[in-house]
Amino acid sequence: MRLRNVKNKEEIMNESTYLVKEPLNYKGKWKSLFKNNNPIYIEIGMGKGRFIINNALKYPNINFIGIEKFDSVVVRGLQKIPEGLDNLLIIRMDALDIDKVFEKEISRIYLNFSDPWPKKRHSLRRLSSKVFLEKYDQIFIKEKEIYMRTDNRDLYIYSLMSFSEHNYKLRNISFDLHSEEKSDLITTEYEDRFVSRGMPIYSVVAYKDDV
Repeated sequence: MRLRNVKNKEEIMNESTYLVKEPLNYKGKWKSLFKNNNPIYIEIGMGKGRFIINNALKYPNINFIGIEKFDSVVVRGLQKIPEGLDNLLIIRMDALDIDKVFEKEISRIYLNFSDPWPKKRHSLRRLSSKVFLEKYDQIFIKEKEIYMRTDNRDLYIYSLMSFSEHNYKLRNISFDLHSEEKSDLITTEYEDRFVSRGMPIYSVVAYKDDV
């Protein structure tokens, strides 16, 4: 997701206490940055941040890290974070580098409305491809959970197959998440837009035991 250039984005990023400037320095040491031993959940492709921020507010005993590639999008997220939210950090990085930043310390990954990369020759760029699933294996601690939502049926079917081929079990499979009774569901900006248009939201939880 790209946004128009944000005025003073470099200043906003440099001054933010939520943005981790040198994430490579904390590989294997993220709990020391949070100053606790709580589980760490990450969202890869956090967009403008509503989902990860609202989760951090709702679950103070979980540490959350939002990951986003584009500066302008990161800044929009940083501008939304309320002061004093000490269980949330943001990283600006390409998801391909995720195994350079984390090591055996993540308990859950959220993949919300990821780029579907619809062309077959680009399939390995999908965040649920074997390329990324192998990287996730390196960063997960004992618990291995991937929570995925998408509006793209083809990506969804591809992901179900990819997860299964990588020895994940599947639960909470839904081809229309918002047709179910879920009053406490935390949504993304994209999600609300799609639902308002009557589009189904596909979701699944992929998990596997430590091996």
